[in-house]
Amino acid sequence: MRILALVPGGISEQILFFPTLEDLKKRYPQATIDAIVEPSSKSAYRVCPHVSEVLTFDFKDRSGLADYLNLLGIIRDREYDIALYLGKRWTIGLLLWLNGISVRVGYQTKTPWFFSKSVPLQNDRHVVDIYHDILQGLGIQSPTPELKVTLPREDIDWAGSEQKRLEIKDSGYVLIYDREGRSQANDGGYPLEKWQKIVEDFRQKQPNLPIVLLQALGNNQWSAAMTASNPDLKLTNPSDVGKLAAIVAGANLLLCTESVPMHLAVAVGTYAIALLKSDASKILPPNTQDRCVSIQAPSDRIADIQPESVLQQIWRS
Repeated sequence: MRILALVPGGISEQILFFPTLEDLKKRYPQATIDAIVEPSSKSAYRVCPHVSEVLTFDFKDRSGLADYLNLLGIIRDREYDIALYLGKRWTIGLLLWLNGISVRVGYQTKTPWFFSKSVPLQNDRHVVDIYHDILQGLGIQSPTPELKVTLPREDIDWAGSEQKRLEIKDSGYVLIYDREGRSQANDGGYPLEKWQKIVEDFRQKQPNLPIVLLQALGNNQWSAAMTASNPDLKLTNPSDVGKLAAIVAGANLLLCTESVPMHLAVAVGTYAIALLKSDASKILPPNTQDRCVSIQAPSDRIADIQPESVLQQIWRS
């Protein structure tokens, strides 16, 4: 049996789809499961053991007729028995129908006739549960599994070598991650001066605990600005999602904004404190309070979170 999952979205969305893939593999242990994702999201599957092949397609509006015809051919060549579509575009539903896949599962939309099974789209639930709901179209009613990833051996070894290079293997370390463009308060990010207050407080209370900045997923300017103001900060630059997950797994604590590292921390069991501008129930998977504590902004700007609130949570933990 061959199963195809079409999953629009970024790396975070792919990671949040992993519990669904885990349940799918349990139901069909002999099946070959492939995924079609955005080109920029393919690397997420380095830490997912349930998918055999990852294909790419631009699900956004930039795709033309030639792109759809090419995708039609790719799917037809592999002769899938089941297709799961996690998006809402009717063109993908039409494409699956044209391929003649016998079991086509998608969310209920205005064009339900393209699917053999449609499931309700409950937008009031967390994404990880919304994704898992798609399995109802296959008669799978089990609870959503916990978020997990599988680290390749070579990435675990890389993290060990990186810890030695940074001289943090025996001392432990705190990771800090913020996305690019977060140096200005008016861009919706967390200002550099507030990160610096947090770093200064760490230096006073835990002078022997190294602080490591995650330079990953295109945040070079932020990490450069942080190290320019704090030359004693250490810097790690994992080259892929597997190495990123491995270095997160070895940390004592991750401080971050909403991001891929935040989801990876939940998946590997590293304690995290996340600065969020939205209700945590919409960002963090259910039942993860023991692994990730959220600090919600009093407005729609993360910059409005005071460093004192972050530090209070750190030392309480």
